[in-house]
Parts: sequence; C-alpha cells; structure tokens
Amino acid sequence: MHRQTFALAIPMILSNLTVPITGLVDTAVVGHLDHAHFLGATAIGSLIITMIMWAMGFLRMSTTGLTAQANGSSDGYAIRQSLFNAVLLALAISLIVLVLRGTIWQLAMAFMGASDAVYRFATEYFDIRIWAMPALLLRYVFIGWLLGMQNAKVPLFILFISNLVNIGLDILFVVYWDMGVAGAAWASLIADYSGLVIGALAVYWVLKNIPREKESRPLFESSAFKRLLGLNRDIFIRTLALESVFYIQTSVGASLGDNILAANAVLMNFVMIMAHGLDGFANAVEALAGKAFGKKYHKEFWDALVTSGFWSLICSGFFVLLYWLIGEWMVRFMTDIPEVRNAAFVYLPYLVFVPLIAVWSYWLDGIFVGITRTSEMRNSMLIAVIFVFIPAMFSVKLFGNHGLWLAFYCFMLMRASGLVYYLIKLERKQLLC
Repeated sequence: MHRQTFALAIPMILSNLTVPITGLVDTAVVGHLDHAHFLGATAIGSLIITMIMWAMGFLRMSTTGLTAQANGSSDGYAIRQSLFNAVLLALAISLIVLVLRGTIWQLAMAFMGASDAVYRFATEYFDIRIWAMPALLLRYVFIGWLLGMQNAKVPLFILFISNLVNIGLDILFVVYWDMGVAGAAWASLIADYSGLVIGALAVYWVLKNIPREKESRPLFESSAFKRLLGLNRDIFIRTLALESVFYIQTSVGASLGDNILAANAVLMNFVMIMAHGLDGFANAVEALAGKAFGKKYHKEFWDALVTSGFWSLICSGFFVLLYWLIGEWMVRFMTDIPEVRNAAFVYLPYLVFVPLIAVWSYWLDGIFVGITRTSEMRNSMLIAVIFVFIPAMFSVKLFGNHGLWLAFYCFMLMRASGLVYYLIKLERKQLLC
C-alpha cells in the first residue's frame, strides 16, 4: 500500500504544485514592476479566475471518484461513460461562464474594496484570462479521469508542459515586451490551451487500451448523468462555501490597504502551493479508496486511508520546515516593494504553521471524494464557514490582519472536525465497503 500510495502521490504532488505556479509566476513577474497596484490587480484577477475554477472543481473530483469505482469493478463501459458525461458537462458550463462573464466580474468585484488603479488593471487581466475557461475545465476532466484510472504520470506531463509555456511567455510578454498585467494574462491563456492539447492526446492514447464491450451501448444515459449532476451539485455548494472564505479574506484585506492586500496575496500564493502539494496524498487516497470501495474490500480501504494519512502528515511537516527556513527569501523573491515585503514578514509566522492545521481537511476530502459521499463534504464545509469562519471575522476589528489569519485557522480546524465526525458515523453504520 505504501508503494501504491507513492506511485500515485508523488506524480500528483508534482502535478499539483505546478497548478498554482500559473498565478505564482504571474505574481512574481508583475511583483517586480514599479507599483503595488500592478501586483494587487494581478492577485485579484488571478483570484477571480481561480475562484471560478475552484467552483468547477467538482468536474475533477466526481470524475475521479466515479472512474476509480468503475476501474475497481473492471467496468469498461462505466469508465468511458464517466469521461463522456464529464466532458459534456464541462463544455456546457464553459459556454455559460463565457456568456455571463461580464455579470460574473461585476458580482465578484461588487464588495471588493480595491483602489481605482487595482480595479482597472484587474479588469484587464480578467477580460483576457476568462477565455481560457474551456481549456481549464476540460483539463480538470482529463486529469480527474486519468487519476481515477490510477495514472498519475500523464497529469504531471500535462501540467508540466502548460506551466513551462506559461513561464516562458510571462518572461517574454512582461519583461521583454513590457505588456504589463495584460502580458501575464495572455501568457496564462496560451499556456492553458497548450495543456488542453496535451491532455486530449493523452486521454485518447489511454482509451485505446481499454477493451470495448461486444454490444455497444450509447454513452449517454439520463440516470448516469443525473447521478453525476447530483454529486456535482453537492461539491459545487461545498466549493462555493470554500471560495467565500478566500473571497472574504481578499476583500477584507483590500479594505486594509493596497500593501496589506499585496502582502496577503504573496503569502496566500504559498498557501496554495502547500495545499496543492498536500493534495497529492489526498488524490492518491481518492483513487485507492475509490477502487477498494468499488471492489468492496474493507481492509484495503482502511489500509489506503491510514497510509495516505501518515504520509500527508509527514508532507505537512516538510512544508512547515520549508517556510520556516526560507520563508523570508521566498517573500523577497516575490516582490521588490519594501512596504509589501515588510508587511508580509509580519504575517509570515501564520504561513509557517498553516500546513499542520490544514493537512487534515485535505486528506479527509480525498476519502469522501473516493467513496462519492459528497453530501457529507457539503455539510461539514457549510458548518465551518457559517458557524466558525464568519463569526471569527469580527476579530479583524480588534486585531486587524492578524484576525484575518486567525479566522482562517479556526475555519480549517472546524472543517476537518466535521469530516472526522461523518467518517466515524459512516463506519458505525457499515457504509464504508
């Protein structure tokens, strides 16, 4: 089980770490321009795109869970159907988002206390980057499906190529061609479509090796599609609640001034790197637990949980050590602006210990995705946001930006506690395999 976990987790950790690199590279390149509002604008524009993507994260999660269970039961038809339904849904959502892009931006910025300069350049970034939505959503589907098939190496290759393109074009457009915030957005857009092409070719290659049934059946079945929509509805609500946390954080940070906004943006980039790194073992337990659940092997299921949980904790300790040792250097790398650097140094200790607080919710999410128990994920998230995070936000009036980070800590702890409660409840009812 350790070997299986690492065979999935290590490529997925590397894959996941490349995901926030798009925003990280954009922020790092723009962070060396002359004014803080360029960095703040890129942070907000990238955040809104990321929030939309997170809201659509159900495409990857549900695809992984359904495919892993179909793979466990050796059902080639169900494997193909999970891919087909997810692609269909991704294309439909992409069309809706592009049609409503203006309304989405206005709603996202309605309560964002940003300066006029930040608002103007953030709008410029968003108007370009939003056209990557079809590529981003289809990439979610392809990566989720490949992971459900216990193939973690191909997603690494997809994300490696797209981020390599993004880094190269960021340097070309922003540093050499002086295109500013728009250059960062165009670099990300082109990189996203590069990843889509690689992903489509990879999925086609894997599909060819899956035996077909003798009697062909239509891939679209209303019952299967309704089940997918039901799973996605719960994950969507759960993700919107999670996004509200980051939106509120950014909005309140913006009201504390451009320097605080920019400093939080720098630190939150490293939180995203940590989250995507820890998600590697969560992704592993999605595939392994989902496959054991599909085979109805109880011991294998719990072996996957314990093994992935152990290595998730070890990985979180690595991030604590990393941020403690080179956190200040990373901040200096991200920006040359003295006021932003000094503000980031003040709140750096919060970043150092975030991994130990957040690791449990990421690992537990992976378990519930694998067994497609999405209603429990939804409920635990709503409880953590409504009854813990939002009340804790009132501490900002007393402690300023310190209160913002303390509220985030409380939210993460409550989120994990809710998932533990539901996991114990399912085991007592003998609903786990």
